[in-house]
Amino acid sequence: MQPTFNIGIEEEYQTVDPITRDLRSHIGTEMLAHGKLLLHEQVKAEMHQSVVEVGTNICPTIKEARQDLFNLRRQMIRLAHDNGLLLVAGATHPFADWRKQEIYPDERYRRVVEDLQTVARANLIFGLHVHIGIEDREAAIRIMNTLRYFLPHLLALSTNSPFWRGDNTGLKSYRAKVFDKFPRTNIPDAFSSYSDFENFVNILIKTNCLDNAKKIWWDIRPHPFFNTIEVRVCDLPLRAEETLAIAALIQATAAKIHQLHTRNQDFRNYSRALLMENKWRAVRYGLDGKLIDFGKETEVPERDLIREYLEFVDDVVDGLNCREEINYIRHILEIGTGADRQLKKFEQTGDLAAVVDYMAEETKVGLD
Repeated sequence: MQPTFNIGIEEEYQTVDPITRDLRSHIGTEMLAHGKLLLHEQVKAEMHQSVVEVGTNICPTIKEARQDLFNLRRQMIRLAHDNGLLLVAGATHPFADWRKQEIYPDERYRRVVEDLQTVARANLIFGLHVHIGIEDREAAIRIMNTLRYFLPHLLALSTNSPFWRGDNTGLKSYRAKVFDKFPRTNIPDAFSSYSDFENFVNILIKTNCLDNAKKIWWDIRPHPFFNTIEVRVCDLPLRAEETLAIAALIQATAAKIHQLHTRNQDFRNYSRALLMENKWRAVRYGLDGKLIDFGKETEVPERDLIREYLEFVDDVVDGLNCREEINYIRHILEIGTGADRQLKKFEQTGDLAAVVDYMAEETKVGLD
């Protein structure tokens, strides 16, 4: 069965007080209620009351995803403004303190906090999740196994969380280090088949580790309820155009891997332990570091690896009609990621409030 490679994109936004520039709950405003009236199930609350999530419809192409995502950002920016808030795209807030943030009153989140305690309450982070339609579950596992190799590259491109509680962490994706305190996170092991994955899930359910597979929070997973693989490794980028570029690259990667499999060619699978070495480098240095080329057993500058990565997927790009979006990856290599640009703004101003203002402006770029 040929996968559809449909796309679904989820973005998690910050709601910010325009005076203090600190996070502020959207609960008590009409923002969420009006959002649901306008956008129905495309908008929802998250665990913390200063987080709001949107999700595109199932989109056959990145072009349709562009229209949907741009509309969602525009609507949420306007709703935030109408309710005395700023909407900000960033994977952490530069100086907010999670201890002052309220949990959304929902039974599901109450159970997560009860189970994980401070680990859950401190999880004040904002991610980008990309779903790719792969209807055959065995194909989904094969593609997931191979796509794990590219997760550090995708994270490096998306890094957008250098600050935490007022500190320059020295990391380009501090979000990744906040989230990996959760159980069942990071890059998963490879699975020999979908039944191998199901057996793993069933053992965890049987032994009361979890009640359903949605509580497996890996950087990539077969979605338990949709016929998709879900890539969850990325920070939320500043600009919608960056989100689209990364989503297009994920789609093209899945299509390229499937193409290789159908030709009885393969891409070598490396151990989780080796892949985690590259993830750490992406977390620490973003695009400015070096990742390991495990085939050559040498370090390579990340920007060079991204250019090689673009060549790797190039022959499937036009068939997916995502050339424009993929080309924006090269622009990210030139201007830097959101983390690079946040750090530059802080170097210029010495003021984290100015960084928040910059993030709010970047959130609107290209939407006019």
